[in-house]
Amino acid sequence: MAWLFLSLAIAFEVAATSFIGKTEGFTKLWWTVGVLGLYGVSFAMLAQAVRELEIGMVYAIWSGVGTAAIVAIGVIFLGESLTVPKLFGIGLIIAGVIVLNLFAAPAAHG
Repeated sequence: MAWLFLSLAIAFEVAATSFIGKTEGFTKLWWTVGVLGLYGVSFAMLAQAVRELEIGMVYAIWSGVGTAAIVAIGVIFLGESLTVPKLFGIGLIIAGVIVLNLFAAPAAHG
């Protein structure tokens, strides 16, 4: 169940970040309310995920996958450039998440 919560946390965070530009610096009320609500749901799901999984691993996956997804959304939908440094950076993020997942000790729960 923790992995489902983490997946939902990522999805809501990516949605919120995708729409943050629509708030125009938090001057557009309804876009601001929507974005803050999406971030709120994301953090609520994140809090559920860390009940069963280590916070370091959860946060690395949440932020890493979210970052990679936002870069992809920016390139595909927002006309942002895809450069070698961006690709290299995303590769480093993915490598870091893989290393954490392969070598992280299982969480001890009491």
